[in-house]
Amino acid sequence: MKKRRPTYEEQIVRDYEKGQFKSVAPSKAELKRFKEAARATFIKNRRVNVRLSTPDLMDIQTRAAEEGVPYQTLIASVLHKFVTGRFTEKSSRLTTRSSGRARRRRAA
Repeated sequence: MKKRRPTYEEQIVRDYEKGQFKSVAPSKAELKRFKEAARATFIKNRRVNVRLSTPDLMDIQTRAAEEGVPYQTLIASVLHKFVTGRFTEKSSRLTTRSSGRARRRRAA
């Protein structure tokens, strides 16, 4: 029987367990660059005004309440995930309102 070659990740774990990796402190220049990148990533320095329909805003507020976050934070999070390519669509847990919009969305 042929011996299986370890995967890249398995090899890293083995090397780590053998003590072949050493922790290296970043240089002052690298540390400064990392700090600036982190700061730039999380600075919210722009304001955006968006008009939403009342039913959509109600759905967003309901979903935010389910998640335990303010609805503005939920909107910002969804937009961030969308622009970074990490947004995945899931079926809604919201109940169908009298307009039937949620039911029509699920049927589509």
